[in-house]
Amino acid sequence: MVMIFTLVTAVQEKLNEIVDQIKTRREEEKKQKEKEAEEAEKQLFHGTPVTIENFLSWKAKFDAELLEIKKKRMKEEEQAGKNKLSGRQLFETDHNLDTSDIQFLEDAGNNVEVDESLFQEMDDLELEDDEDDPDYSPADRESDLTD
Repeated sequence: MVMIFTLVTAVQEKLNEIVDQIKTRREEEKKQKEKEAEEAEKQLFHGTPVTIENFLSWKAKFDAELLEIKKKRMKEEEQAGKNKLSGRQLFETDHNLDTSDIQFLEDAGNNVEVDESLFQEMDDLELEDDEDDPDYSPADRESDLTD
């Protein structure tokens, strides 16, 4: 009985060692995979170092591309509307535009008549005077004007 106990204990210890080795190997493999993934992620963000020469060559290429784009855009605009003038330029060159709105309204028959008698009697209007204000002080007004 003692001998069987000794054998079972030895086998159990050996199995525990094997299980511990398997666990440590799995943990090491997991750490290694994490480390590799982290290094791969760092490689994504690592580019060529910027030097003055690299930057100047890139800037020259970039400026050339922008110039090409601007030229294409200018050609398209010229083809779309040759000699297209702005509103101000049209107004300055064609003096008939000064009265064109009035002529348009007259031709359409939309004459607007204004009753000027409504604006002649200004005394009937109730306009607020500063003198009616209880807080009004002429001395304050003079000091405001001198400041």
